[in-house]
Amino acid sequence: MGGFRELKNVQIIILGLCICAATITSTMILSKGVMQVMKLANETINVTGSAEKNIFSDYITWNSKFSCRDSKMTSAFEKLKSDLQKVKDYLLAKGIKEEEIIVSQIATEILYKKNEKGNSTNEIEAYCLSQGIEARSYDVKKVDDIARQSTELINKGIQFISGSPEYFYTKLAQLKHEMLSQATKDAKLRAQGMAQSAGNKIGIMRSARMGTFQITPVNSYDVSWYGNNDTSSYEKKVTAVVQATFAIGE
Repeated sequence: MGGFRELKNVQIIILGLCICAATITSTMILSKGVMQVMKLANETINVTGSAEKNIFSDYITWNSKFSCRDSKMTSAFEKLKSDLQKVKDYLLAKGIKEEEIIVSQIATEILYKKNEKGNSTNEIEAYCLSQGIEARSYDVKKVDDIARQSTELINKGIQFISGSPEYFYTKLAQLKHEMLSQATKDAKLRAQGMAQSAGNKIGIMRSARMGTFQITPVNSYDVSWYGNNDTSSYEKKVTAVVQATFAIGE
């Protein structure tokens, strides 16, 4: 009976030693795995990739205005009405379509006579009426050329003022997808180059963050933290930036 108890105690001790050994081994394996994970998490490389592309605007808006002045409001209005028709006829004859023309409401300014001291009196000297007209078109070249020639209207007796056209690109959303892909590829190439110089390789991409888009004139290098959106030039340069983090392997 005593021998059985001793055998049972020995078995319990052996079982306990096996459990302890298994626990220690598991702890070592787990610790090694944790260390590898921590090492993998810490060994990363941060790079910035970019992509550039020149584009041509495919939409234009052009604002201009004309005005007239007369001592009688009714006479000023009739003159402005006649000038509006002349301006519209001119634009239509140049090839701008009726649906591409937007006419704004009339703005009225009352001019008062001055006394000998240069102060305004209550006596009306004249009425100055003005009206804006805008052209919006996908035919960028055509409207751009007309804007340059529009001073011809001054020879018709019209007080015409031409504004600077604004140029837009309507497929920007599609272009962003394309350029973000190119910027990400550029980031990966830069990371590979940096890692290879140290005898390492890059692993998976851990994270990526899109930077601001810069739309500038072709020869401009202006950068803004909130992004540029140039509308002053027909040909533009679009720049996309991606900040990416890659794991480093051996």
